[in-house]
Amino acid sequence: QVQLVESGGGSVQAGDSLRLSCAASGGTFSMYTMGWFRQAPGKEREFVSDISKSGGGASYAHSVKGRFTISRDNAKNTVYLQMDSLKPDDTAVYYCAATSLGWSTPIAWGQGTQVTVSS
Repeated sequence: QVQLVESGGGSVQAGDSLRLSCAASGGTFSMYTMGWFRQAPGKEREFVSDISKSGGGASYAHSVKGRFTISRDNAKNTVYLQMDSLKPDDTAVYYCAATSLGWSTPIAWGQGTQVTVSS
């Protein structure tokens, strides 16, 4: 059973950058599509980005396209989210997740890491 642990969150100003990391253990990392989701106070959890098992394909929510970049290092069992040009609307708890079939059936979630962007 795979376990996920996020790190890299923090409090920054608008326009700054952060890189989030998610380390996986207890499973075969290359078997999973990996993704990032976020949840702001009072809102539903929303999709941010995901990356294919090999790292050859990625998708992004329209709100972050062009600003965020997802990547993975299968040798390190880690997925990253590089966040540039951060906006106050990016403020949320960010979660990484793993699936082998699709996001209707995620198999693991991380504990979340807080990202706060002030204007």
